Amino acid sequence: MPLFLDAAHSVPAAEFRAANCLNIGFINNMPDAAHEATERQFRELIRLAAPNAVVRLKLMFMPEVPRADSSRENLKRRYHDISELWDGQLDGLIVTGTEPRMSNLKDEPYWRTLAQVVHWACENTASTIWSCLGAHAAVLHLDGVERQPLEQKLCGVFDVTPGVSHPMTRDAVLGLRVPHSRHNGLSEQSLAACGYRILTRSSIVGVDMFAKQHKNFHLFLQGHPEYEATTLLREYRRDVARYLRHERATYPVLPQGYFGDAAAAIADAFRDRAVADRSERLVADFPVSALEVGLESPWRPCAIEIYRKWLEYLLGCKTERRPFNVLSRRAWRDWPTKVPRTVDSSAL
Repeated sequence: MPLFLDAAHSVPAAEFRAANCLNIGFINNMPDAAHEATERQFRELIRLAAPNAVVRLKLMFMPEVPRADSSRENLKRRYHDISELWDGQLDGLIVTGTEPRMSNLKDEPYWRTLAQVVHWACENTASTIWSCLGAHAAVLHLDGVERQPLEQKLCGVFDVTPGVSHPMTRDAVLGLRVPHSRHNGLSEQSLAACGYRILTRSSIVGVDMFAKQHKNFHLFLQGHPEYEATTLLREYRRDVARYLRHERATYPVLPQGYFGDAAAAIADAFRDRAVADRSERLVADFPVSALEVGLESPWRPCAIEIYRKWLEYLLGCKTERRPFNVLSRRAWRDWPTKVPRTVDSSAL
């Protein structure tokens, strides 16, 4: 089905009110260098995940997120200001993270607005997806669960396994793989104590995906299933460049489970060269082309499935299909009683 971008000065929402049309807000908080790629990643993922719906994706930005002047002007041309959110309603909402700058989230310049988004989402959508730092902000505002700094950045592609029985993990198999890229994490014990349900986890990444029913359904992703095959490579190159410019003290760790043996050897050779001759001029010599060879995104089918189920859930809320009976709803206790016809309740 089609996906329409609701950029600034585009098609009015009134034309997207059919039963199979979903109005979804997309608040893109990513830094300038990753902003356009992040929009592309989510846009393509939603397009692939929405075979039964027409999706209108409303692009939104928070002015308080630090940006260069040129980037801010471009955003004003293409994105809606977050102020347009407060008096409206959406079927669903996606809130991305951004690169943390402060040790305390509440010290970030955008904290007050992001907390307001969390409050608004609880009252005006059927469901919200909170990505990475967005997830950390949401649980902090909702339940006071604070993120914890990691000893070193968690970066790579990791196997995760399903946790509790839940619609989002139904049909999931062992060996699911998800990219992660973060400096902070959330305690599973703290989340569970506040009623969050851990949907996927691993011994390395800890909590991956989790959920909670407040006034509506909230889905939290500490990982990045939306990533493209080369996203972690671009982030790794950025961190190497920061090291060479003396903007960080240590050379970045190679993303785990991501490069093949040949590519890892090339990356290690460049690291040795960079450590021996730490100079900004080496940034231009970073072996991007050699490291791109063979990169794939084996997590893509899992990512599409996550967003497909979420979109089906939104359709179910919008079209108000018949409820499950008591027995069939046991695995769906965090979802409302209305579900889309595309879901086979006999399989639950």
